[in-house]
Amino acid sequence: MDWQDRIIVDPKILVGKPVIKGTRLAVEFIVELLAAGWTRGQIIENYPHICLEDIQACLAYAAELLHAEHVISIEHA
Repeated sequence: MDWQDRIIVDPKILVGKPVIKGTRLAVEFIVELLAAGWTRGQIIENYPHICLEDIQACLAYAAELLHAEHVISIEHA
């Protein structure tokens, strides 16, 4: 999934949070809905201006961020 075609970051929209192109729906919001147990069908039913590919792009974007995450272990004295 090439999320770059569907996810944009624009400082004029939601203070630069990544959103689904053409909307004000943040990637964060869509991922939160999925984490809360919403199905893709429920999301599309409630937000009919997005499609399955938009939801998949949100997940691909989140996955890419997690792949780039670096965890640093801090030793306690």
